[in-house]
Amino acid sequence: MSPLMILVAGPYRSGTNDDPALIAKNVAAMTDASLQLFRAGHLPVMGEWYALPLIEYAGSTSIGDPAFNEIFHPISRRLIAKCDGCLRIGGASAGADEMISIARQHGKAVYYSIEEILNTP
Repeated sequence: MSPLMILVAGPYRSGTNDDPALIAKNVAAMTDASLQLFRAGHLPVMGEWYALPLIEYAGSTSIGDPAFNEIFHPISRRLIAKCDGCLRIGGASAGADEMISIARQHGKAVYYSIEEILNTP
């Protein structure tokens, strides 16, 4: 299989009550999946990698403030259009589910496990 650029989509805030430690666990899960994809020869991307530095630079002072909302999901919406596919991980997340929906609208591959990607011809 040729290397794919794959957006890793999973919960960020969902189920965390905005607790930084729980958000960090969600990000770690997406980062772990990204590392596995990289080691399998693909180019993983996460919206958080693009959004969070911009959110900070834009002056955000808290999750969900105007600067956060201006950037967080719109980055991933734009990013998925450039990717070959989307890997959905983790539990409930309206944002991650939206990325799957957008991926399908763009005719992109949608995966629900790394094994599924590795076993795709």
